[in-house]
Formats: sequence, structure tokens, C-alpha cells
Amino acid sequence: DTVRALSPLHLPELVAIAALGAMIGHRINRGLPLVKLSPEIIGVGALAAIMLATVPFSVWPGGALGTFTNVYFKVVLIFILMVNSIKGIKALKWFNWLILSAMGYVAARGVVDFATGNHLVKGERLHGSISGLMGNPNDLAMNMVTFLPLAAMIAITRGRPVPRAVAAVIATLMIATIVFTKSRGALLGLAAVFVVIVIEGRRLRRGLGVMAVVCTLVAVPLMPSWFWSRLVSITDSEQDESGSREARKILMREGWEAFVTHPITGVGAGQFKNYNPPDRDEPFRETHNVTLQIAAELGIFGLIAFIALIGQAVVGLLWTRKMFAIGNARSRPPTAAPGTVPVVEAFRPEERDWMRMHTVAMSASLVGWVVCAQFGSVGYYWTFYYLLALIVAGRELTQDRIVAAHKATQPPVRPAWKERLTA
Repeated sequence: DTVRALSPLHLPELVAIAALGAMIGHRINRGLPLVKLSPEIIGVGALAAIMLATVPFSVWPGGALGTFTNVYFKVVLIFILMVNSIKGIKALKWFNWLILSAMGYVAARGVVDFATGNHLVKGERLHGSISGLMGNPNDLAMNMVTFLPLAAMIAITRGRPVPRAVAAVIATLMIATIVFTKSRGALLGLAAVFVVIVIEGRRLRRGLGVMAVVCTLVAVPLMPSWFWSRLVSITDSEQDESGSREARKILMREGWEAFVTHPITGVGAGQFKNYNPPDRDEPFRETHNVTLQIAAELGIFGLIAFIALIGQAVVGLLWTRKMFAIGNARSRPPTAAPGTVPVVEAFRPEERDWMRMHTVAMSASLVGWVVCAQFGSVGYYWTFYYLLALIVAGRELTQDRIVAAHKATQPPVRPAWKERLTA
């Protein structure tokens, strides 16, 4: 995205293919199935199948197929790669830092751009210096909100000072970028993230609530007047000079009408903007709501599959949270099989602390994404699936460590011939 001369090399595609090849080779050599199935992989595959099944019924079949091949199919492959490759805490840590490094770089460029007046929409809203995931103010802000808890939790929990300082700088840049986009949905998402971090994080760091109050009191007077005008426009239409508030209300109504008109097949993946009946008031625009986007474009079955994926993210988080609950270190899996070794025996103390931090961060991230997604058409894009993969990876490695620790506690089984000789 930054060095345009590299574009003809198609590095993302080449790296993805090489990584998938390595994953498949590794699993074949170990006698494992090509892909370890989980409810989340089945759900992602089901949504992909529904996207393909509805292509013939789309208002533009070619466009719907393009949305699948150019966007969602890549998401599916990378999701499978992440879930089957992030198998340890070290790998999970490195992937977290990879995401934070990318977010920090984009946020730093955003702050510089806003200060110098570059890459602004109508001269006032930051839309990011690269395309794709960060191509408009709302998407840029949503990604910052979603991954901000990773940086914030590393910064506020105990650990080595250098990573904490780096994480604090990244978190500060990300917050500034969110503010500079002037995205109202992201501001609501940021507020939700703040609340979750304070409520959950205080169990990991004493005095966090007091720190949060002090930071808020310091930050509020520093906010520019346009920040408050933008925030008030959420409920006061007279403060919304652009008219986007009213337009989004119309789009939500039109998204619902599209779903009611095409409840089974929808209008096709990515095709709501091309669905233009004669009575449509806001043509050639997205729904700006992820639930209505999926419902209008993929119908009831797509909506069920998508909501099930969000539900699985919640279930996975709740299970992992239970395993690492503070004050409940000897908690056991909710089911007897495959093992009942408590977490305290499966993880070292520093590993348990890190996993607690990561689970709190994922909880805040999921809440932030859900809030932001109510104001964006982001059902097929990377952000949620990265987040879901990180949640699944945390749950799977926890299960694997518990099972491995359980097996290690079992007495060795003596061969039958030795038993006979002993007798």
C-alpha cells in the first residue's frame, strides 16, 4: 500500500499461498487432517456457501461473484490459516504485535496527515493514507477502535517497560486517529471500549478506574469545539450540516425493505448499492448497518449464519474467560472430556496473566466492533474475521494445553506382555 512499485508483485497473494502451502504440508507430515474443523470454520464456510448460492438470484450476478472472489474468499483462506497456525502463546503474541505495528503505522501517518492537511475528506475528516481496509473515515476509525484494546491492555497491565511504552504510544496515536476521522459511530464504539476496559481491566490492574477518571478529566477540556458539535449531531439533526444522519435513517429503512422483498436470497453479496427500485430515495449507497447489509444482500439464511458467527465469538470468549478468571485459577473445563486438569497446572503464572489480559482485550474489541458495525457495511471485510480468529486461537490453545497437561498426569500404560511377565 505504501510502496506502489511493489504492487505488480502481488505480494499478499504470494505470501498467503506460501503460508497455506506450509500449513498443509505441516499437517500432512504429522498425519493430521488438512483443516481442523471448528464451529467457527464451519460458520465461515456456510456463509461462503450462501454467498455463492445466492449469486444467480442477485440483481447483478457478476458483481456478487466478484464480492466473493475478490474479498470474502481471501478472508476465508486467511481465517483458516490463522486458526490452524496460531497454536501457542508465543505465536499469538507475535500476531498481536503484527496487528499493532500495522495499526500504529497507519495511525502515525494519519496524525501527520491531519496536522498537514493531507488525505482529508472535504478538508476536515481524515480518511487514511492507504486504500482497502483504511480507505474511508468510518472504516479507518472502526479498525482503530477494534484493535485499540490490544494496545491499551498491554500498556496498562504489568510487564516489561519497553513493550508497554510502545503500546502506550500506539494507543495514543490510534485514539487521535479515531478523533480526527470524526466518525460518530467510532466515537460511540470508543466509549463502549473504554467502559469495558475499565470494568474488566480493573480486575487486572488496581486503580485503573481512578486512572480512567483522571484521564477523562484531563482529555475533555482539550477536545476541540468541532468534536462536541459532531458528537451532539448524533441526536440533534440541526447540528448535522451534511445531512448524513437523515440519509442513514433512510438507508436503514431501505435495507429493511430490500430484505422484506427478497427474504430468502437477498439482492446479492455487495449489491445493495446496485439495488435501485423506482421508489428508492438514496440510490447507489450502502446500508451503513452490518445486520441490515447481510439481511438485505444474503437473505435470512445468510443473516442466521452471520449472527451465529458473532454468537460463537461470544461463546468462545466466555469459555476462555472462565478458564482464566481471577480468583478462580483452578477452574475446570465446563465438560468432563477430554481432560479436567485445571488451568493453574497447564500454564505458567506469567502465561496465565497474559492470557487474562488478552481475553479482556478481545472482549473490549468485540464490543467495540459490534457498536461500530451498526454504522458500517463491513460484513465481508477482514476486521471481524481477524478478531474472531484471535478469539478462536486463544480458546483452542487453552484447550490444547489443558488436554496436554491432563495426559502428562496420567500413569504410563504398561504393555500387556510386561504385565504377564510380572504376574
